[in-house]
Amino acid sequence: MSAEKKVVLDINNASITFGNFRAVKNVTTHVYENEIRFLIGPNGAGKTTLLDAICGKNKLSEGNIVYHYNGEEYDLPKIKENKIVNLGVGRKFQAPSVFTGLTVFQNMELAVVSNRGIFSSVKSRLTSEETERIKDQLEFVGLYQYRDEYPSILSHGQKQWLEIAMLCVSRPKLMLLDEPVAGMGRRETERTAELLRIIQKDCTVIVVEHDMQFVREVATMVTVLHDGEILCEGSMDEVQNNQQVIDVYLGRGGE
Repeated sequence: MSAEKKVVLDINNASITFGNFRAVKNVTTHVYENEIRFLIGPNGAGKTTLLDAICGKNKLSEGNIVYHYNGEEYDLPKIKENKIVNLGVGRKFQAPSVFTGLTVFQNMELAVVSNRGIFSSVKSRLTSEETERIKDQLEFVGLYQYRDEYPSILSHGQKQWLEIAMLCVSRPKLMLLDEPVAGMGRRETERTAELLRIIQKDCTVIVVEHDMQFVREVATMVTVLHDGEILCEGSMDEVQNNQQVIDVYLGRGGE
């Protein structure tokens, strides 16, 4: 008998309201350890809004989000955004947000130092273990040769990989990615899929994405959102054969 899957994130009846607009409506789902969960759906479905609530950027108007970490349960809506990061939750936004005035290595240094102020981080002395961790992550994403260069010389895909490496070096247990392959060619997308499958061994990943081929390649579970609500949830095979999903998303160009 296989071991019971451990829950990493409980989203319970979560709603998010901006003024009179309900962007997320009574969403309930459970994300498990070492899962790559995709949130898909039409533009305006509430995907990124929900992702932002997990990391503390958006506040819930109803419901709750409970994060399971090191044997403890954390009520995320009650925790400040910077504290959530320290609990092993890493967030990558759609546009790369690396610091162009710092080298690739310095960007990694900034990510690994616990005090995340820019100048104090750059001036802080790294331990040998931290230096080795940075080297390992840069090699992992194929950027070690660019360690002393500035990010401006990197391709769009390489900047995305640098930001993924910056998340990985802080050893997250939950990684949140918003359209990580947007703007990438197929080869870069396939390489990103390979990276996520490796990351999955040590980390749970939640991804907002529109590239259905990429979703098919790496998803272990898919949640389809429409008009702020869960329309369907299951494997990619189950989702892409669901008539409601075809009608409101895949049949209108989601594929």
